[in-house]
Amino acid sequence: MKLVLNEEQQMLSDSAKDFAANRTPVNHFRSLRDNNDPLNWDKDVWKEMVDLGWAGILIPQEFGGSDFGLAGISVIMQEVGKTLTPSPLFATAVMGASAINTFGTQEQKAEYLPKIAAGNITTAIAIDEESHHAPFNSMAQAELVGDEWVLNGKKKFVVDGASADILIILARTSGIKGDKAGLTLFIVDASHTGVEIIKTDMADCRNYANVVLDNVTISKDALLGDQESGGEAIDKILDEGRIALSAEMLGNSEAAFEMTLNYLKERKQFGVLIGTFQALQHRAAEMFCEIELTKSAVMAAMQGADENNNDLQRMASLAKSIAGETLYLVSNESVQMHGGIGVTDEYDIGFYMKRARVAEVIFGGANFHQERYANLSNF
Repeated sequence: MKLVLNEEQQMLSDSAKDFAANRTPVNHFRSLRDNNDPLNWDKDVWKEMVDLGWAGILIPQEFGGSDFGLAGISVIMQEVGKTLTPSPLFATAVMGASAINTFGTQEQKAEYLPKIAAGNITTAIAIDEESHHAPFNSMAQAELVGDEWVLNGKKKFVVDGASADILIILARTSGIKGDKAGLTLFIVDASHTGVEIIKTDMADCRNYANVVLDNVTISKDALLGDQESGGEAIDKILDEGRIALSAEMLGNSEAAFEMTLNYLKERKQFGVLIGTFQALQHRAAEMFCEIELTKSAVMAAMQGADENNNDLQRMASLAKSIAGETLYLVSNESVQMHGGIGVTDEYDIGFYMKRARVAEVIFGGANFHQERYANLSNF
């Protein structure tokens, strides 16, 4: 496996870098936050992303996409992560598109994928019901009554759930809490009777929601994949999401590190540039090394996904674990090296620490993935 981008991936990366620098610098995020934007993302910016073809990266050409693969969308996530760009890109173009393209029927693909590629709908995937990521602990119930499914339960911390048009919901059709078997995925319209969306504010000022399902009645055709195959399906969907999110977290780390290096070269203490202090040089060197290791882990995972690597589960957990630990280190060190102003709203560096704290726990933190990696490796 070559840990380098091919020509198409490099072009996507360059395009995303220019877009993020010119259209969505950190000031764009700051403006949305200061204006208490109800979506926490800009519709016009999202339309521009769609026009660039980003919403269809994981969608086959027959449904209006480009099918550039997970590496293609991941390099975009990395670049927009550098400027903390908020958008439905992750929840819709990665999670929703991947889930429907991989497990949907031909009719479902024809119904939803062109709409995703054209930017006509956004999606969100509703999995967790506890404070910590534990997909197999799902206890939202789905009962078949005649020719219809009836869903009841609650979902927490749904990424982009407050603005989604379509929800992909993991529910239990049999078994007990903790069982991988007995889980089923459903496609549900967010405006459906009995679906309550409760917007949730988090430290990173992104779009999240809790979802309440109260006797939500849907047709048998709303199944995504086979009945009770949701445990296996959600593993694959989540792993692709974890890899793309790891790429974004890598971008967060790179930008925070560069911002800190520039500060070390400009800030003087007692008439001396603080970047000349050996202790700070050592800490900066550690950050640099960890970022380089993270690059290798993320690139291996995203290339492995496109090559259908048999070891993808371990690669995804390794990438998410390392990306989380690196971002935690870099965001902490960056704020500390900025000193007291690092925690004030005047400087952008604090935004990276807030994003880090939330991104680290989405779809499993370092502890979750280290344990998963160990189990998959039969340790």
